[in-house]
Amino acid sequence: MDNTRNQPSAGKFLSWFNPLGRQTGGWAFILNRITALGLTLYLFLHLIVLGQLAQGPGAYDNFLALTENPFIKLGELAAVAAVILHGLNGVRIILTSFGVGVTRQKQLFYGFMAVSIVIILFFVVRMY
Repeated sequence: MDNTRNQPSAGKFLSWFNPLGRQTGGWAFILNRITALGLTLYLFLHLIVLGQLAQGPGAYDNFLALTENPFIKLGELAAVAAVILHGLNGVRIILTSFGVGVTRQKQLFYGFMAVSIVIILFFVVRMY
């Protein structure tokens, strides 16, 4: 019996993110994975920022001055985009789990991604 198929390896981990040869559902799954990892990273950064509040108003004011940096604003936009993409993709998954649109998953994905783009563009206009 060959047990090497189920052994973890770096190549298998990286193939988890490989979009080549995947259909629309695979792309949707990869998008959900990437946004979930990004939102997890953002959660830790958010907790660090909240820790600034505990250090007093001066430390938090210094942090607020840092947020005017264009790279930080780009990061904020990426976080908003990840929330929107992950959330609407999750709604698609929930709908299909309950039997709504099972035969139209590709159209649901493209529809929700179009809505995501519109919402993200709204945030881009509001942020900049």
